[in-house]
Amino acid sequence: MGRTDYFHDPAAPRPNTIKVAVSAVILDDSGRILMIRRTDNDRYAIPGGGLEAGETVSEAVVREVLEETGISVEVTELVGVFSNPDHVIAYDDGEVRQEFSICFRALPTGGTLRTSDESKEVLWVTPAEAESLDIHPSIKLRITRGLESGTPYFT
Repeated sequence: MGRTDYFHDPAAPRPNTIKVAVSAVILDDSGRILMIRRTDNDRYAIPGGGLEAGETVSEAVVREVLEETGISVEVTELVGVFSNPDHVIAYDDGEVRQEFSICFRALPTGGTLRTSDESKEVLWVTPAEAESLDIHPSIKLRITRGLESGTPYFT
């Protein structure tokens, strides 16, 4: 299913849902960030997805990262809560979702890089290399905050 992201766009459709999503900034021992190239919008992003009934947010992070990248992780810290009402995502099926994502830091614990139905490319990139990738501003903010230490971010 395709999607269109609207960010600070007065012509954006009005949201009709909010869904809890999780994401993770995952760094390897060399300080590289685990990234995916999404199949639904062809942009680069950190791994993440929707919380499912019956799981904790930490369990959702572990599941989503493994599903999208083939990498097992351990969740270590909260980066922040990202709930910008000026970022809406319109899906082909008519759903228009307001952003609401809880982002964590996580450490890789095993696995092998692989793609999935949601990721057409999976790669490790340095923060400098990430600058040249097509990354949505809301994901760039999560990465920036994830590379910093300190108190969790929230909107």
